[in-house]
Amino acid sequence: MKQKLFMALSAGILSVLSMVWSSAVLAEYPDRPVSLTVAYSPGGATDFQARIVTMVAAKDEYLGQPIVILNRPGAGGRVGWNHFASKAKKNGYEMAAYNVPHFIAQSIKFKTKYNIDNLEPIANWGADPAVFVVAKDSPFNSVKDLVAYAKKNPGAVTVSGAGLFVGHHIAFLQIQKETNVKLTYVPHKGGAPALKSVIGGQVKAGVNNLSDAYRSRDNLKILGIADNQRNKKFLPDVPTFKEQGFAVDDSSVNFRGVMVRKGTPPKVIARLASAVPKMFGNKRVTKQMNNGGSPIRILNRDQVKDMWKKRQVFLTELLKGL
Repeated sequence: MKQKLFMALSAGILSVLSMVWSSAVLAEYPDRPVSLTVAYSPGGATDFQARIVTMVAAKDEYLGQPIVILNRPGAGGRVGWNHFASKAKKNGYEMAAYNVPHFIAQSIKFKTKYNIDNLEPIANWGADPAVFVVAKDSPFNSVKDLVAYAKKNPGAVTVSGAGLFVGHHIAFLQIQKETNVKLTYVPHKGGAPALKSVIGGQVKAGVNNLSDAYRSRDNLKILGIADNQRNKKFLPDVPTFKEQGFAVDDSSVNFRGVMVRKGTPPKVIARLASAVPKMFGNKRVTKQMNNGGSPIRILNRDQVKDMWKKRQVFLTELLKGL
């Protein structure tokens, strides 16, 4: 009887000590650098922006530890996100950048290891519309010019983008449907190589991020923006597709932010959810984002959760029609 009582007391003490130790560990989070997986190539919009919005993470008022970017590109983000959703530790030290509609659309169209149910959003830093671009020496000066050529040459207009069922591809599908022409989509591993193929003449046109196109605008013609209104801050002279007579809306606007795996301790998520949106709003971060033509849209955890749910429903219906 005494032995059983001793064992029960010992188990209780160990349980309490474990809880105290766990609380101490969580209270110290983070006590070492944190990684952020970017599922696209170095130099593209997501990578470019991720490095800016995390550059002040080591300040005491934010995380007090640096965030290290890890690029894992391939298959329009699927390589990186599949790895993250199945291999990343659930301790807050391994985070990933998300792209919406990308990862949600892919989870609808493909058998992926990720979806909105096994990932936890932390905060959103930006919203980047898709734009339709051609090389500077292209004979096309408007969307209508390109459409007229495509009608005479079905399939001859090759259009680059950063993979399948990413924002670029969704914009492409909408453009093809609304212009009623046959175009040929050429997927790449990310926005940077997709844009290089336009500038280098490997494709006749491309769908890319506003921010990437803005930084390369001296080598491009930006023919249209896939949004409900012009971007007056960065591209005030570029008309929307709607202005040009084509019903292409804001479905492909690229929301970017930070997430962790479901199962990450609530106290860690709370710590990140408190610090990360403030980090995104840092004056130095904002200045660098604006200098790079990167539209900022900061959303907190609850706002992102709501956005994910709404996009899941919306994209399920949209992709049926495309």
